[in-house]
Amino acid sequence: MISQTAEYALRAIVHLATEPTTAQTTRQIAEKTGVPSPYLAKVMKSLARAGLVRPQRGLHGGFRLNRAPEAVSIYEVVQAVDPLTRIHTCPLGIAAHGTNLCPLHRRLDDAMALVEQAFKSSSLAELLAEPSASRPLCPFPLPPTP
Repeated sequence: MISQTAEYALRAIVHLATEPTTAQTTRQIAEKTGVPSPYLAKVMKSLARAGLVRPQRGLHGGFRLNRAPEAVSIYEVVQAVDPLTRIHTCPLGIAAHGTNLCPLHRRLDDAMALVEQAFKSSSLAELLAEPSASRPLCPFPLPPTP
């Protein structure tokens, strides 16, 4: 459904939302989220370019969430690192189809529209506040299974 890059970005930003008063280094975020640190550095740059996180230099530097968790949608996070792709014209390049999608591609695009709407209507705050037996970002690394 979403790429691993988008998953990593969501893990990182959820972590930052759980600790809003403290700047977190890439290494700290990587340890807490289970995301490889070198790859996370690239993801964090994309999130910063999108204005979702704010880099902070210096002794207590790192990254912080740039807006309140209520003001950040899951859609914005995904779009910042690996945008969802809608189907506007025939992906097979069949000229006769043009923007008149065949039933298969229309259904695929309809499904993507539902995902897009669900992500747009879900904020970080909602993820953190939703009652659940499991919280976002269970401890990493996971304990070994017996």
